[in-house]
Amino acid sequence: MTLRPPPWTTPRKCSLNSRKLITSVVENWPAKVLSVALALVLFVFHRMSTLETRFFSVPLAVQANEALIPASSYARSIKVSLRGDANSIYPILESDIEAFIDLTRHESEGWYRAPVQVRKKGSALGVEPLEISVDPLEIYLQLDRKISKTLPLTANLRGKVASGFDMVSHSISPAQVIVDGPLNALDSVIEFRTDIIELDGRNGDFNVMVNIQNPNPLFVIRGNGMAEFRGIIRPSVPVRNIENIPIELIGLNSRFKAEASSKTGSVRIEGSQIALDIFIPAPGFFTVDCSSLAEPGTFTLPVFISLPNDFTLVRREPDEITVTLVPDNVQGDDAL
Repeated sequence: MTLRPPPWTTPRKCSLNSRKLITSVVENWPAKVLSVALALVLFVFHRMSTLETRFFSVPLAVQANEALIPASSYARSIKVSLRGDANSIYPILESDIEAFIDLTRHESEGWYRAPVQVRKKGSALGVEPLEISVDPLEIYLQLDRKISKTLPLTANLRGKVASGFDMVSHSISPAQVIVDGPLNALDSVIEFRTDIIELDGRNGDFNVMVNIQNPNPLFVIRGNGMAEFRGIIRPSVPVRNIENIPIELIGLNSRFKAEASSKTGSVRIEGSQIALDIFIPAPGFFTVDCSSLAEPGTFTLPVFISLPNDFTLVRREPDEITVTLVPDNVQGDDAL
């Protein structure tokens, strides 16, 4: 008995089936291609409709030639939009999207236009799909020659310490700052100041950290932009200034007469308010001892002060004077 394969497995049958399959595939093919394309469009549209958009702002970095620096105002931050799957875009850190413009190819001062570019790093790497858009798309700014200056730093004080106290001294560190900036803007600046330091109500020594004011956003202050201020406050002591006090020449040899470079002086003294109010310098308050002068000439002599123990000397003027001795002719004629 001879076995025969089933009729549907014969080569004739297989050939017929293949031809039918091919015929059915190519039959009405434009409609089928259109259907496939429509399906792809619907798939993409569905996929895009499920994507979300996230907005935030990032700082704009300007990359320029080392000898140049921005010299006109420009957008310091850029609006960034991320479009993608919600589970992918929201974990991205804002610091991992960097916006910058590249002006390094320019070597001279002038106005230039450059597109805003984006650099991904960290958590933004490998995220797909991810569309990144920026606003504005480009920046137009001026470049000027870059200079550096070392400028004194001044404390910006406001108010008065508590009643009965004085700020006797203060210091600030650093005392100078180094600033980079465009030539035309920075060249005329002579000092930098701190933010306001309030003195009202203070009655003791104090230290504060304070920001250094930047009067122009185009300037770059080297360092951390902070300064330390120290104020020394002490209880105030009543003081009084007394002017036009006569300076007396004592011990002058009768054979001479003298001319002094200063005939009056002044004094600043501390003491109780009551004692200061009623004090009147007595004769001989300021004296110059001429007893050692034995011949004509010009001499520099110290000024002595006779200050009661109730007071403390803060300052006196002058400390010394010039005395010129000449023969007293009248006295000589009488002797003859």
